[in-house]
Amino acid sequence: MAEQEYSRYQKNIIKRYYENRDQIDEQRLSELVTSLYLASPRQAAKKWEGIPDLLRRLSVPESRIEHIMNKQDITLLAGVVEDLQKGLIPRKKT
Repeated sequence: MAEQEYSRYQKNIIKRYYENRDQIDEQRLSELVTSLYLASPRQAAKKWEGIPDLLRRLSVPESRIEHIMNKQDITLLAGVVEDLQKGLIPRKKT
């Protein structure tokens, strides 16, 4: 498959997306916590599947990710959101 040529405008949009990806991921995690509270057990199971990758991108320690995933407790996940907002989880420098 040939490489796609992007216009300068498109390149700037892509660049800004990756520059702000940590804020986007943090917002997404916050929204996931809210939707998990409201989801049926079947819907919640599907939502939990993508959470580990999201937490890794947000630089959450692997031990904490494993603990959250083993318990699948929404309050633990909400604690991660709170810690991110307080700056207690350092962000990766890109």
